Amino acid sequence: MMITRKRVHGAKPTPEQIAMIEAAKKLPVVYDEDCPEMTEEQLRHFRRVNPRPGDAEPVRKLG
Repeated sequence: MMITRKRVHGAKPTPEQIAMIEAAKKLPVVYDEDCPEMTEEQLRHFRRVNPRPGDAEPVRKLG
């Protein structure tokens, strides 16, 4: 499956798009071999590759 995104500045979603988003919110998360569910230990060590503005600085280990 491929996801395509297109950002149009100033454009607002149509009612149909809003309905699709609302319906997608209600769908369950489906894990598979390409995207397995993470354990609590894995989640504790997870760090974003591209931090968003305002996020805390990533923790870096020296040596």
